[in-house]
Amino acid sequence: MLLGGDNFVMKGGDMVSGRSGAMLSYVVNVSLRRLELVLGDITEQAVDVIVNAANRRLAGGGGVDGAIHRCGGAAIMKETREKYPDGCKTGSAVASNAGNLKAKYVFHAVGPNWYYEPDRFDLLGLAYGSCLKLAVNLGCRSVVFPSISTGSYGYPIAESSVVAIKTVGDFLKSVDGVNSSLEFVRFCLFSESDFAVYRESVDNYCKDN
Repeated sequence: MLLGGDNFVMKGGDMVSGRSGAMLSYVVNVSLRRLELVLGDITEQAVDVIVNAANRRLAGGGGVDGAIHRCGGAAIMKETREKYPDGCKTGSAVASNAGNLKAKYVFHAVGPNWYYEPDRFDLLGLAYGSCLKLAVNLGCRSVVFPSISTGSYGYPIAESSVVAIKTVGDFLKSVDGVNSSLEFVRFCLFSESDFAVYRESVDNYCKDN
């Protein structure tokens, strides 16, 4: 995604950033695919997959979870109740229809609670990885993530963003040369401060890889 306006390219790093109207975007090429950051409303994203930061009961809730169910409508909850009556375990993800959202699927990913999960680092990486594997299995081209577990589950965003970016970046590199439909993975951040944290994590990941 190359935006107009005050964009610039860092020639040595395949990075593009800029501001177009009210939207802030940052893009990095990871092998043959793209890792993107945007500032905005995840329910407005027109992609194949919108990831929901769900709870284990898939019962809906506040934050991103509540917003996705409100905007997507009752069809999403109807399907999850019918297909996944036992919910979804922490570190896993399941797929449903996207209802009224501008997507083909909603993936309901259950991240760890910072306060109660001793293996929270591994579980957070598994939650992101489960969505990426599911996207490839379903032939999806585009996935947009929220910042999983950083709301009511209390995971500090600085630590969370490192796990998120490393998991996604490593996955994109792992499918380099593989006949996969996946074209880009995007993080949709709620605030400019969150965007800045994720951008720093992207830059650090690029430096180290």
